[in-house]
Amino acid sequence: MPASKKSNPKKTAKAASISDVARESGVSIFTVSAVVNNKSHVGKILRERVENAIRKLNYRPNLIARSLIKQKTQTIGMIVPDIANPFFPMVVRGAEDAAQKQGYNLLLCNSDDNLEKEETAVELLLSKRVDGILLTKAAGDFRPSLRQMIDEVNIPFVLVMRTYPQLTKDAVISDDYQGAYEAVCHLARSGRRRKALHRRPGRCSRRRSQLRSRRICRHRHRGCRSRRARLRRRWFRPRNADFLSCKEFW
Repeated sequence: MPASKKSNPKKTAKAASISDVARESGVSIFTVSAVVNNKSHVGKILRERVENAIRKLNYRPNLIARSLIKQKTQTIGMIVPDIANPFFPMVVRGAEDAAQKQGYNLLLCNSDDNLEKEETAVELLLSKRVDGILLTKAAGDFRPSLRQMIDEVNIPFVLVMRTYPQLTKDAVISDDYQGAYEAVCHLARSGRRRKALHRRPGRCSRRRSQLRSRRICRHRHRGCRSRRARLRRRWFRPRNADFLSCKEFW
């Protein structure tokens, strides 16, 4: 019985290194690095020679090695409650466009407005050594161990749409007071006499300004018998009230 031949698996081609590019183009590693990083002091002829070698060898810079040297990953993390919420895709797209203009990439996480998932996402982004984090904070405080980790890595946080002074005062938020005020006044001018504000469960930093603007508008439109719906004391039917839902105009 003839012996079966062992099939030798094909070896995968080794990725080209910066040394391979330097050898192929006949220049130093420092010159290749200058071309890759688009430094201006490299001449046109030399630059073309290096670029031809890069294309020939299909060279790709080692981003991990670069981040270790520069202590920067050129990456920004972003945590939002739910990317399926119609409000957040435009916010995320705007953040990504702005980041890319500055040479940064964006890593996106969803927290589902859950504090535990949010803490896990923060830990993940910190372990990825991102250069900063954009955060739409869920209700509740970070556990002490995570706060200590955040203090140790010392990367900037910027809050989006919600405030959390215990972490940072840097925040990008909408004018909830004016927005809610104009919405309630519009209902009052339209002759709507019974208004209800439907809020999402939990404690959100934006609700205080929304409720405050509603009260002020109610007092300025005294001809409208607007009163706050007390859900804990009694039920009311949707057909008897005009609703303003926080979820509709996040």
